[in-house]
Amino acid sequence: MTHHDPTAGFDAPFALARYREGAGARLGLVADGRIRPLGPDELGAPDLNGFLAAPDWERLGALADADGEWMPLSEVTLTAPVEPRQVLQTGANYRQHVIELVAAGLTQNTDRTPDEARAFAATMMDERKAHGEPYFFIGLPACVVGDDVALTLPGYSDVHDWELELAVVIGREAFRVSRDEALDHVAGYTIVNDVTTRDLVFRKDMKEIGTDWYRSKNAPGFLPAGPFLVPAPFVDGADLNVRLELNGDVMQDASTSDLLFDIPALVAGASQTMPLLPGDILLTGSPAGNGQHWKRFLRDGDVMTGSIQGLGTQSVRCVAEEATR
Repeated sequence: MTHHDPTAGFDAPFALARYREGAGARLGLVADGRIRPLGPDELGAPDLNGFLAAPDWERLGALADADGEWMPLSEVTLTAPVEPRQVLQTGANYRQHVIELVAAGLTQNTDRTPDEARAFAATMMDERKAHGEPYFFIGLPACVVGDDVALTLPGYSDVHDWELELAVVIGREAFRVSRDEALDHVAGYTIVNDVTTRDLVFRKDMKEIGTDWYRSKNAPGFLPAGPFLVPAPFVDGADLNVRLELNGDVMQDASTSDLLFDIPALVAGASQTMPLLPGDILLTGSPAGNGQHWKRFLRDGDVMTGSIQGLGTQSVRCVAEEATR
C-alpha cells in the first residue's frame, strides 16, 4: 500500500502509473484519486512503450471518464511509471546552481570578492547557454525503481546525495531532431531523484580519466521515479517548481525556468548522437541544495520527499546496507 499521498501537488485530469500485481507490475490509468488497469485493448497498443510511440491521450481521456475496474489509489502500491530502454542525465544545468558552484571555487582560488566571482560565473553561464552544448551522461535503466522500494545506501561510502529532477519521457522516436521539432517527441513528464555517491564522481587513481558516472550513480535503486507519468499536454515544463524535503526540511526549492538549456534544447541535443526511443527518460538536471551544499548526506532512516508542480509527490526511505560478514 502507498502510505504517503502521491497525489499531493498532482493536478492533471489523468495520468499513467504502474502498480504492483503479484510479482510483477501492471499499467494503470489514474484519475480522481482512483486507478484502473490498462491492457492492450484499452491502450490501443501492446504495452506502455508501444503506446508512447504514438500517444493517443484523447483515447485515455475518454477512459478516465468511463466506468471500469476502478480502485482507490490508496489500495495499490505504485511503482516506477516508466520502463525506459535508455536513461540520459544532464549535468550542470541550473544556471543559479552552477553560478554558485563556480563562484565558490573562484573565491577560494583567486582574490575576487564573492560578488565579483558570481558576476564572472554568470557571464560564463550566459556564454555557455548562447554557444555551448548540454552535458549528457548515461544511466542504467535497471536503476529505475518506484518509491515502493527503499533506497539501500551502499556501505562503501557515506556521502550518498540527492538530486531531484524533472524527467522528460520520450514519445515518438527522436533522432537528430531540431529544437523546433523536439517537443513533438515528448510524451510526458515524471519525477526522478538522481542519487549520487559524491566521493566516486572523480577518479582518484588517474585524474586524467575524469568522471566515473557508472560507479557514482548506478547502484541498485539510484533512480527512484514517479509516482506518475503525466501527459505532456497537461504540463508546462518551462516553469515548474522543483522541491525536495529531507525529513520535512526543505533542501531544494527552485523552478525549471532557471534551466541553462531548456527542454527543447536538451531533447534536440541528446538526439544528435543516438535515437531516443519511446519510453526513454531524459533527466533535465538538478537545482541547488544538494547534500554537498548542506554538508549533510543520506543516512539510515532518512525520508526524501520530492515533488514537482503538477506531477505529484514521491517519498523515498533510506536504509543502510547490511554489513557483509
